[in-house]
Amino acid sequence: MGNKIIIFNPRSANAKHRIPNTIIQVGAAIHGKYDYVFVDGNMEKDPWVTISNYFATGEFKYFCLTVMPGPQLKQAIPYTKKIKELYPDSINIWGGYFASNQYKVCLNSGYVDYIINGPGDNTFPQLLDVLEGKSDEKLSLIRNLIFKDENGKIVQTVKEALLDQDALPAYPYEYFNTFYPLERYLAKTFMGQKTFAYHSSMGCPFSCSFCAVVPIYNARWKAKSAANVYQDIKYFKDTYGIDAVEFHDNNFFTSKKRVIEFSELMINENIQWWGEGRIDTINKYSDEELHYMRKAGCRMIFLGAETGNDEVLKQMNKGGTQSGQMIKDFVLRMKKVDIIPELSFVLGLPGKNEQKVYEQILWDINFIREIKNINPYAEIIIYLYSPVPTEGSELYQQIIDAGFSFPTKLEEWIEPSWEKFDLRKNPLTPWLKPYMIDKIQNFETVLNGYYPTASDFRIKGYKKWLLKMASGYRFKYGWYKFPYEIKVMHKIWKYRQPEIEGFYSE
Repeated sequence: MGNKIIIFNPRSANAKHRIPNTIIQVGAAIHGKYDYVFVDGNMEKDPWVTISNYFATGEFKYFCLTVMPGPQLKQAIPYTKKIKELYPDSINIWGGYFASNQYKVCLNSGYVDYIINGPGDNTFPQLLDVLEGKSDEKLSLIRNLIFKDENGKIVQTVKEALLDQDALPAYPYEYFNTFYPLERYLAKTFMGQKTFAYHSSMGCPFSCSFCAVVPIYNARWKAKSAANVYQDIKYFKDTYGIDAVEFHDNNFFTSKKRVIEFSELMINENIQWWGEGRIDTINKYSDEELHYMRKAGCRMIFLGAETGNDEVLKQMNKGGTQSGQMIKDFVLRMKKVDIIPELSFVLGLPGKNEQKVYEQILWDINFIREIKNINPYAEIIIYLYSPVPTEGSELYQQIIDAGFSFPTKLEEWIEPSWEKFDLRKNPLTPWLKPYMIDKIQNFETVLNGYYPTASDFRIKGYKKWLLKMASGYRFKYGWYKFPYEIKVMHKIWKYRQPEIEGFYSE
């Protein structure tokens, strides 16, 4: 068996796909040091054929995957298991949020050998050097690594400080282009004809107890400079003609100075852009700065509103200064500067009793209606609370006390119920009763009928008119039960909810 490496991105959805920056960054860490190939499950008709053909040459030893919760597990788990069965000497290395947060079940499966716990820019090449005999470094001294020692004990090494993002190796875009033409990833979305996906920072400086990012980054954040971000975007504009950008950072707007510098560089580029941020962070921007961002192309911002209930915000350990009143004030400011606020809400957190849980759900349903009254253009994303709290947090203890537990076998994660759990559409939580779930989902259906997402640009004209007509009476009077007529129209027109598959794209 040789020592070549497969870097695999499991399929995430059946739609037009964004450029897989995660595996390109992994490639950058070993580019010029080891022989490797990319396999993007989103672009392969049958990824297993491609992967097995590589291993059949006898030149490959390492199968390395980025694994997010949800759809990616449907390929990640069976493929990894099969590789280990067919090639016992192969080495399987996982990275990504799922692997880091569920490392025990991964390593106990018997076919995941190592886990990169967070950024692998240093960890991945150092691990390969040890495994290939190029270094005598002890595995326990390699940071950001999780593995089993010779006694079968799980070892989780010390976390590495976030690296200077400007000092990292350049992404090997042109090498990736030899496997999958970059042009195929530039999608038509509501923002532009050719939308480019980009990652400009790492981590998040907050420690919300419900967030999967927290255990990985421990409230740390590092970003590329505005000049370097602009340079990359300008390259793709000049080379591929992009006219829109999605920033997939956990928190793009952390540094106001960087955002304003970036806006100054983008002011004449005629490129629309979208990013993720926090309400209490962006609320500190002046009206003039927000107007300037809009002029520079900022079209929409994804924001974790989570809830309008200050008591629940405290339970979530949201941190910062966000409050229900701030959310209402903020969406009005966004309306005035013509930036669409895309607000995510998490409904169904545990409460003292069943009545309390239901009261919190009704509170947020009414709050969302208030938001729409203040700013009809505000986008609303609704998730059912799916536990991913940090071990040791108060919220973690609450879910354990309530009787919730994660699967103990890796294969259980690809059962339909747990896949929906990962998409936050089926919580599997004992405190959230069926009638509560029905209430939330029926309200969401009516809401998406009366206010279809702007990101699905097919829903316009007569389609939008018919949806509003069918759902208007229901929304006005709060009659959400059995919205079958709206569901039928959504199904016929293949309405796309951005929280599941991102923006509709072609």
